[in-house]
Amino acid sequence: MNNAISSMPDENLYNLCKEYGERARIWRQRFAGLLPEVFKRKLYERKGFCSIFEFAKKLAGMSEEQVRLVLNLEKRFEEMPRLKSLLTDGKVSVNKLARIVSIAKRENEIFLVNQVQILSKSAVETLVRDEKFAKKYEGQDGLQESFFGSESLPGQTLNLSAEVSRKLLELQQKGIDINDLLIEFLKKREEEIAQKKEEISKEIIENQEEKPTTRHIPISIKRIIYAEHGTKCSIKTCQKPSAQIHHVQRFSAVPSHDPHNLTPLCKEHHELMHCRDLDYVEIRKRI
Repeated sequence: MNNAISSMPDENLYNLCKEYGERARIWRQRFAGLLPEVFKRKLYERKGFCSIFEFAKKLAGMSEEQVRLVLNLEKRFEEMPRLKSLLTDGKVSVNKLARIVSIAKRENEIFLVNQVQILSKSAVETLVRDEKFAKKYEGQDGLQESFFGSESLPGQTLNLSAEVSRKLLELQQKGIDINDLLIEFLKKREEEIAQKKEEISKEIIENQEEKPTTRHIPISIKRIIYAEHGTKCSIKTCQKPSAQIHHVQRFSAVPSHDPHNLTPLCKEHHELMHCRDLDYVEIRKRI
């Protein structure tokens, strides 16, 4: 073993592994982008390979499945030159492009080109899922405020405990309209949350000279946000746990923790929301 490596601290060795791994990933993407042209020219035959699959396996360790995916994507993007160039120039991984192909069309090509370059793979998957739900919210602007809320997803049912079910049944048997009872309870809950948020908001406005210096949200404000939204992401189409409380208006532009401007999001939707911020997009493109 190389003496320099054997004496290298763990952190340095780990960073070196990350660096080499990243380089390998980039060059593998670029190699994959060349395959459609290699296939068209039948260059693999002239170089003594039996097939494009043998060519890719021996030169870059790519599986037959991966090669087929690259060639299929190139055909699917034939009428979308910007997406096709992301593939053939090796700018975006094949796996990411494979995830958007089901929703890609000429009308949304530019949007997808921008998104797929800056989003993580899991965020791309979330974007695709949301786009497939978009028809349900026709007339509203995609991943905008229309996606916030508590509307149930198809197939969801209430998970009532045996005790609650029994008590509701007892009330119903007494002639009490349990629907009215529950609506009254829910309305009261919503009013209490709205009142508390209004009190916090008013207090913030009254003390607006004392603007927060950090993005850290006070626990009292977090409590009311989680009381309203629970532990899940606030996007209607999502059931993932919330991972971040998002400032709907960018904190650097509006340095306030007003609860009307806050909503809990999962990691992927938080990433998607920030991709609406042009400054964030430019920063991500440079990474």
